Amino acid sequence: MDETVRPLRIPPQAFVYADKHNVAQLVQSMLCSLVIDQPVDPISYLIGLLQRSSDDVPRVMVLGPPAVGKHTVAKKLSAELRAVHVTEGSLLQYRSELHAEQELSEGVLVGLVQQRLKEMDCFHRGWVLEGIPQTRLQALSLQQGGVIPEHVVMLEAADDVLMERSCGRLVDAITGDIYHRTFILPDDDIITRRLEKGRSLTDQQRLAKLHRYCCEVTGLRSAYQHVLKVIDSDQPHADIYQQVLAFVRTRQRSRTPRILLLGPPGSGRSRQAQLLSEKYGMVDVSCGRLLRSVAAAGSSRGAEVQAYLDDRRPVSDSLLLQVLEERLSRPDCTRGGWILHGFPCDLQQARSLQESHQQPNRVFFLELTDDVCLERLSLRATDPVSGQSFHPVTRPAPSSEVQHRLKTRPEDSMESVTQRLKQYRLHSAALQSVYPEAIHIDADQDPHSVFEAVASRLTSE
Repeated sequence: MDETVRPLRIPPQAFVYADKHNVAQLVQSMLCSLVIDQPVDPISYLIGLLQRSSDDVPRVMVLGPPAVGKHTVAKKLSAELRAVHVTEGSLLQYRSELHAEQELSEGVLVGLVQQRLKEMDCFHRGWVLEGIPQTRLQALSLQQGGVIPEHVVMLEAADDVLMERSCGRLVDAITGDIYHRTFILPDDDIITRRLEKGRSLTDQQRLAKLHRYCCEVTGLRSAYQHVLKVIDSDQPHADIYQQVLAFVRTRQRSRTPRILLLGPPGSGRSRQAQLLSEKYGMVDVSCGRLLRSVAAAGSSRGAEVQAYLDDRRPVSDSLLLQVLEERLSRPDCTRGGWILHGFPCDLQQARSLQESHQQPNRVFFLELTDDVCLERLSLRATDPVSGQSFHPVTRPAPSSEVQHRLKTRPEDSMESVTQRLKQYRLHSAALQSVYPEAIHIDADQDPHSVFEAVASRLTSE
């Protein structure tokens, strides 16, 4: 091996560009399409992919037991997304042209789905697949054939609700839209007058179809667990549809997380950074802790930082940003991502961060009232051995030994906290102006509830 060859060093700005333009997602999507479709002319094929009318072509499955409302949701969703609505009925019509001589077995059904979704309308506009797959075996066969949904919606309801809905089914003979005499009626009286009683199954047939679905539902959930959203359909249809639409409009991104946590003192930024780091392997970058670490290292830059710390003066913005950029550019941060807290504190610092090569791609404001902040911090104490903070209500000391050595820091005094809160409120509106798309989280909850709220928003657009 040639020892003179050095490892490739990718500059931080390359990661910023790739994240901004979803390069990783684009490459992954194109590579998957190439491997699955194996086109004769891969260059022309990739050009076609790039020339799609939309970067986010929907690929959605709507699943659920009989009478749960799949058709109504899928038809409305396909119209909203301008995607092709694919049903078993439409596939039977498609089969009459291509496979009229074949019996519609499971294998034939999977083959029809594969062929239909490769048609140009599905390729360019995307698709909403209703009620298919019906079994885990079908799901696996579709996956092997390259039918990979980006979102799977599974509607569910109690058996008695499903049986009641099966009995009241009404159909618009002109449009084919499905209504129900109790659950869903049209707003237009003209449509209401032309509704006809829908094709009805016997109770025995309904129970048989429901039993078949119940036997397969666990396997279906397992097959699509990473892109699945289960929604209770025993609620108003408008509420169900809004939940489905909100889910389908989220996108899973292969992006390196660069998270910024903002909020008043006492809002729990350090705790949330710790929880995120433990679960996702991101680097917890506390600005104050970083400065102390740099000062203790003994470098020339550390000596500059130490001079500020000795005089109890705020470190200058220029020096602070140099320290931050150096830390956030290290391989552990560029590979696994980071969570920054304790910076920025004002408008100028926020603008400086935005102009650097280390822009955050997720910003969270942890919201808390001053009264709760004061209560939290006035009871907080720090372990001088580990440096960790504890609170008798939200985070008690793990042992009596730790409890006895806890110390209250000067900055946690009532006077100091009040002043820090005043400073935060003075600059909070300016910070929000720099990050208008930031996500606001109610921090007046237990830490794990706050964490779940933060974690649930990491992959959504």
